[in-house]
Amino acid sequence: MVNVLESAQRQRCQLLKPCAPNPGQPPFILLPGMDGTAQLQHGQARQLGDAFDVRCLSIPGDDLSSWDALTDQVLQLIEMEFSSATGQIYLFGESFGGCLALKLALRSPRLFQRLILVNPASSFERATLIRWGSHFTQWLPGILYPYSCLSILPFLAALNRISDAGRRALLSAMQSVSHQSAQWRLSLLHNLNVPDHHLRRISMPTLIVASGCDRLLPSVDEARRLESLIAPAQTYLLPQSGHACLLEESISLRHILQQCDFMP
Repeated sequence: MVNVLESAQRQRCQLLKPCAPNPGQPPFILLPGMDGTAQLQHGQARQLGDAFDVRCLSIPGDDLSSWDALTDQVLQLIEMEFSSATGQIYLFGESFGGCLALKLALRSPRLFQRLILVNPASSFERATLIRWGSHFTQWLPGILYPYSCLSILPFLAALNRISDAGRRALLSAMQSVSHQSAQWRLSLLHNLNVPDHHLRRISMPTLIVASGCDRLLPSVDEARRLESLIAPAQTYLLPQSGHACLLEESISLRHILQQCDFMP
């Protein structure tokens, strides 16, 4: 019964087009944070639209897929969308999506040309605050969950660096995830298992973007750890940024990619 339910859920994920398709350019896949909406990445995605053929993964708010199921489904979506682009695809993952990106890169390394991670949540087990919050969420009545998102905002983002519209979008994205799904995705992070010797197998050029003022995760320490394990990796530090750095008005993913020689 679980397998049937999981299969039905997996079919609901989508690769969305945030801007006009650009089939002459390398595919660029954006994997969202724990909200799974992809809406928060559309602004950055549009800036890349002339250099890449961009897609954003959208995960339903009530999705309860396992890591393996989610990895399998996303690989299938990418292979269906870009059947002739093996070895040319740029894979981007932010926070929760960074963990999924690592899973994809390890599962099908020949499919991707470059890997980009922004504050990946692979450091979850070393983050005291978010681990404590995951236990709090477990016992919180579901009816109160949308209101609890307000208290998390100052830890999730440097709010003084984000516009009013960006703050509203962030809150809306958080509240779009069901209480059950939030608990499930936190449990996925808690049970994430990507051994160091597996990370050493990643051979594609990798860029790790880390926020110096991330109050949610130890992202700078995690970037250094990943850089030491993934041989062709480099770290780009955003010293004043919070966890949701790509919502900040002064941050441009395109500029970061240019600075690190990660543009096509």
